[in-house]
Amino acid sequence: MSQVRVFLSGCMGRMGRVITDMCAEYDDTVIVAGSDVVANPNSTFPIYSDPMECKEEFDVIIDFSHVSAFDKITELAESRKKPIVMCTTGLSDEQKSALKALSEKVGVFYSGNMSVGINVLINLVKKAAAQLYPDFDIELVEEHHNKKLDAPSGTALMIADAMNETLDNQLEYVYERQSKRQQREKKELGIHSIRGGNIVGEHKVMFIGGEEIVTVAHSAQTRSVFARGAVRAAKYMLGKEPGMYDMQKMIGDD
Repeated sequence: MSQVRVFLSGCMGRMGRVITDMCAEYDDTVIVAGSDVVANPNSTFPIYSDPMECKEEFDVIIDFSHVSAFDKITELAESRKKPIVMCTTGLSDEQKSALKALSEKVGVFYSGNMSVGINVLINLVKKAAAQLYPDFDIELVEEHHNKKLDAPSGTALMIADAMNETLDNQLEYVYERQSKRQQREKKELGIHSIRGGNIVGEHKVMFIGGEEIVTVAHSAQTRSVFARGAVRAAKYMLGKEPGMYDMQKMIGDD
């Protein structure tokens, strides 16, 4: 099998560096170029501040950058007609709509979390929500490192949306309660964000009843789990027709 040539957006960020180190150990995947606002003269591949200036040929884009880079990296995917694995979190509704439009031209892999374990958690909480709501209140807690910019995390919203769709969108998301003095309503889904230290990623869903509590949780021990998922998705997207793809579909196809 020939090597999969990757363009890595956000190559100097935390996840970008993990993916770079991981690909260096693979025989079937190579990073041929990347983009970032930070330069690195010691990089083994060229880094562009503007991804549209890329001169190298590549097969797929992995984007683990920032929402501010969205327009340029999606423009690159469209202009080169290459699939993109979009791992950046915190996208606006407008940007998500733009991804959907892009998927009519190229393959777009989009997931709020690249971990297989998180996607198993989503399946579990969907079943729990269907069985326990409305007799149980639902609260979601996510914890991340102190340098994470978006809150709540994209993964937390992905989990919340999955439960809400299962419940015919009955839930209303509540992100803070200090501004109002009133008791909790049944339709509320409390979403809480904790930022501190070097927490890789913790997500916990609590189904709280009058006499018992059911908790479903996932803990990421290292960032390698997300990098491995992103690289796996990049290989999966080779040769795919235009359309939207995600972790659940990839797992099902495998």
